[in-house]
Amino acid sequence: MTVEESKGREARENILIIGDDETLRTRLTAEDEEGAFHLICCGKQDNVFSFLKDKRCRIVLMEAHRGEEWDCSLIKLIKTFDPIIEVIVAGPPIPSDEMLDWINLGATEYLALPLHSGAFRSIYRKILEKRSLRRETYLLEKELEKKYAFQGMVGKSPFMLEVFSLIENIAKYFSTALITGETGTGKELAAKALHDLSPLRGKKFVVCDCVSTPENLFESELFGYVKGAFTGADRNKKGLFEEADDGVIFLDEIGEIPPTIQAKLLRVLETHCFRPLGSTEDRRVEVRIVAATNRNLRDEIGKKAFREDLFHRLSKIEIHLPPLKNRPEDIPLLVRHFLEKYSEKIHKRVKGVSRQAQKLILTYPWPGNVRELKNAVESALIMCKKEFIDIPDLPKNLQAYVESESHLPFFRSDQIRTLQNLESEYISYLMKANENNIRKTAKSLGISRSTLYEKLKKYKIPFLRA
Repeated sequence: MTVEESKGREARENILIIGDDETLRTRLTAEDEEGAFHLICCGKQDNVFSFLKDKRCRIVLMEAHRGEEWDCSLIKLIKTFDPIIEVIVAGPPIPSDEMLDWINLGATEYLALPLHSGAFRSIYRKILEKRSLRRETYLLEKELEKKYAFQGMVGKSPFMLEVFSLIENIAKYFSTALITGETGTGKELAAKALHDLSPLRGKKFVVCDCVSTPENLFESELFGYVKGAFTGADRNKKGLFEEADDGVIFLDEIGEIPPTIQAKLLRVLETHCFRPLGSTEDRRVEVRIVAATNRNLRDEIGKKAFREDLFHRLSKIEIHLPPLKNRPEDIPLLVRHFLEKYSEKIHKRVKGVSRQAQKLILTYPWPGNVRELKNAVESALIMCKKEFIDIPDLPKNLQAYVESESHLPFFRSDQIRTLQNLESEYISYLMKANENNIRKTAKSLGISRSTLYEKLKKYKIPFLRA
């Protein structure tokens, strides 16, 4: 056998025939004029799944009979074992509505017996075309993922594209910036993007976690101290501002800083000077400041918990990161991004996420935002023992999640819904998610505000004209 012949044989498709009809195998062999596939036979009582695993069969041809419970169960089990295996059911001629019953169970096609010339070859060709399309779609999605990746962040929703554009536009010029958003929306990533796109990208990026810093240590943490400043201060210690000199300091959850330190922080912003604890001399620094908070600082000002003058100093440029529930179109992109990232990290590959798991991921409200989604994907990847992540692989809180009336109604499959129903419900959902903001909702839908007004009237959705 030549090397070329050996390669050709290795490249042949393994097709598993489940059944005892020898004439079927003979006819299929005769149809394979180009030597494209290799037929493997097993009986219904054999361990079908060992054949699928050991021989890496991607196509199954099984003899089946209407009303046979075992045949129906076997299709379901095969599709559970590997959702992308193509199952072709072969049996006596039946009406088209009965063929649909097999398709609904998970079969790809129904092949009428006795086999007519060219019938299987036609189905096989369709399967190859579908695979090719699947591959093209995958490559296109990978390209789109690159297109919608921005400095470690991923998104294609109007909200996120606006955030990416704002960061890109201000990075060269900002001196201070305030990033707002719920916990887990990626505020530190946005701060890092500002640093990396600024002229200071080669300089330090210093992080101060204001949540974990004890109140009595804030001053020494930010501004340092000199030897002898207090009992136990046996040496000079640099503060984070001095460490970040000529670079960027990121004050994460700045709403946690006590009022006394807020006044000293304001002085640094105004004079670029600070005084270490116990020192009698000021020190000068050139630092750009990025602050982040999950609180509403305007409310905190009303409660006298945050200085208004400091807020105005910090918020010359404000970047708001929306919660994940307000940008569901970003979820599939994020899932693929995290799958790719953590597959490399733990050296484990999966092909994707099952349809049922996708549906759950899309309908779950993600209170922990992108961080929660990231952790869920990493956990599922570790738990997954098949080629596709399924619901049992997801964290328990997702598995326990039950869809309620407040969640996306257009994902329900228990009733037939018209396109008008779906459009009306989707617009209602987006209006609620955008807090009835006409401009944002129109932008999310990709339509003009006047068109949105017409649709709101048409579907009798309450709104306030802006």
